[in-house]
This record gives sequence, C-alpha cells and structure tokens, in this order.
Amino acid sequence: MPNLRISEAAALLGVSDDTVRRWIDNKRLPATEQGGRKAVDGRALAAFAQELAESPDTGPTAAASARNRMRGIVTRVVKDGVMAQVEMQAGPFRVVSLMSREAADELGLEPGVVAVASIKSTHVVVEIPEV
Repeated sequence: MPNLRISEAAALLGVSDDTVRRWIDNKRLPATEQGGRKAVDGRALAAFAQELAESPDTGPTAAASARNRMRGIVTRVVKDGVMAQVEMQAGPFRVVSLMSREAADELGLEPGVVAVASIKSTHVVVEIPEV
C-alpha cells in the first residue's frame, strides 16, 4: 500500500500541510517514519477522509468548481463477478463510479490508492495519475 507524503495527504483532503501535521501530532491520523520524514498510509488516509466527510465542518462554505477532473483517494471498492463500485473522496466530494471488474483490477483500485475521477455529464472515469 502506498505511503503518502504529508503534502500529498493535505492536497487530497483539501487542507494545509500544517493541519495534517496537527492531526498526526494529536493522534487523529496515524503516520510512519520513512527516510526521516513522516508519511501517511494510504488506507489510513482513506478511512480518515471518509470520517471527515461523514462529519463535515459546519462553518461557512464557498462555491467550488470541480473542473471535470477530481484528484482523490479511493475509500471503498466493491466487486462482484462482472462489475465494481469504486468510491473516492476528493476533498469534500464523494465520487462513486461503476465500472467493469476487469478495469478496476487492471487499475489496481483499492482503498488508499490515489486516483483521478474524470467527469463527463453522467459518466465518471477513474484513472491513476502519472507520478
């Protein structure tokens, strides 16, 4: 499972690096040491993103545009014999995509994987970003 840098975790959650560091220091978000730097496990970040989405901040909100491509973290994958349901958290947005099981397997989609949802009308396409 990928470990993400604090800056990557912050970008996926839509918060500052300092906020992620505070969550780590306060034991809200588990982290590991990797090469002298703290890193966040992808699965732990996915679970934390879901937790944040389920209890959103009640403060003021601003209008936002997704611009058709939303980078986020996979939080859940449910597969049957033919199809897969992939859920992602992209900042404050929960994105759900239905695709073939084969496509989900080929992309290696599982909780904690960073992906991009491309949205066109009623269709959502999930891709793995180039590193």
